Amino acid sequence: MSKRKIAVVITARPSYSRVKTVLTAIQNHQELELQLIVSASALLDRYGSAVNYIEKDGFIIAAKVFNVLEGENLTAAAKTTGIGILELSTVFDNLKPDIVVTVADRFETMATAIAATYMNIPLAHIQGGEVTGNIDEKVRHAITKLADYHFVASENAKERVVKLGEDPNMVFNTGCPSIDLAKEAIISKMLPFNPYEKYGGVGAKPDLSNGYLVVMQHPVTTEYKDSRKHIEATLEAVYKLQKPTLWFWPNVDAGADGTSTGIRAFRELHQLPNVHFFKNMEGQDFLQLLQHSDCLIGNSSVGIRECAYLGVPVVNIGSRQNRRERGGNSVDVAYDQAQIENAILEALQSGKTRSSSIYGNGKAGVQIAELLGQLPLQFHKTIMY
Repeated sequence: MSKRKIAVVITARPSYSRVKTVLTAIQNHQELELQLIVSASALLDRYGSAVNYIEKDGFIIAAKVFNVLEGENLTAAAKTTGIGILELSTVFDNLKPDIVVTVADRFETMATAIAATYMNIPLAHIQGGEVTGNIDEKVRHAITKLADYHFVASENAKERVVKLGEDPNMVFNTGCPSIDLAKEAIISKMLPFNPYEKYGGVGAKPDLSNGYLVVMQHPVTTEYKDSRKHIEATLEAVYKLQKPTLWFWPNVDAGADGTSTGIRAFRELHQLPNVHFFKNMEGQDFLQLLQHSDCLIGNSSVGIRECAYLGVPVVNIGSRQNRRERGGNSVDVAYDQAQIENAILEALQSGKTRSSSIYGNGKAGVQIAELLGQLPLQFHKTIMY
């Protein structure tokens, strides 16, 4: 009996961390064959070359798709999606997968969903049914309507997917695979590596032994023209506090140019003796870095998901995570230097929060692989309105 071929498309740095345990579980499953496809910004050095970490972890890449159009604006994002449809259609035609798996809500994932759907290949979607209030929510819900199987991360998300008209028998609350890695990170009692030595980066190398902050702030696609102003408010707050800070480069979204330019200009104007900048980091190392940090600042979903499980305080800035379910570890602030600064100080005073399992219990990868091996192959559905 031939193995069922599962094509998983990784499009960006966060996507790999989101599904690493799924890839491992598929690879270890006796009845499944992993077809790993890496595309978009996951292949680009300026965004951390996630592909290097994928290969280092021992995964064999079946195909690489270079489809990112320069520009980092809305037009470039739309055209990148179009190129992705063209290229992925060829890859799917060559690999002939039984099921295609796509992740979350980034614009590149839409290309995966459209190509698979028009080629009558069953589509599985991880992390559907969540709401954020921006363009990502539109993409996420559109992929839900294209997908045949839904592996959601919470009960509310499951209810929302069913309300969108999907067959309840094809919606599974597996939890988020990234929580699998977070569960493993908790084992570490202290930071087990030197981030400067292992990952390089640029900037000062502040002493981390008495605590540190982590910053990960991306542009908001619906507010991309203000991305430089948004990042400057965070830079001002972190600069004023002078606490050791590890800062991660933004995703390739509309407005990323403004965010990057704002960081570079601020760095030239001020010495920033307390800040070190990284492009990327292995998922497990990043989670251990978060676990031992005093606070995460920015607007990444890692603050809502993994940090809730790890009990790490989060200062969530702006609208990027609007309406997303929270675990009690985060406080929301505007793009305002004083608000950001005060929220960080309060988080430092309050300390760690109680762990929340709102996004899963750390067993998602194995559950998803088992379902991919058992579910009937179908690329049509009866809408349950």
